[in-house]
Amino acid sequence: MDELPDRVRRRLDEVFGDVLPSTTSDERDDRDERGSATDEELLANRPPHHDRD
Repeated sequence: MDELPDRVRRRLDEVFGDVLPSTTSDERDDRDERGSATDEELLANRPPHHDRD
């Protein structure tokens, strides 16, 4: 497969940006001591049957 010309590649980058980050959220340590917002949302919205002991 031939490489794309620079102008086409620049236009694709301009339109779509980075499709995938260079690292995943698992590899980064950008959470605070409370955990991620996603964890808080999941815990706040868990079904009632998960609270039973």
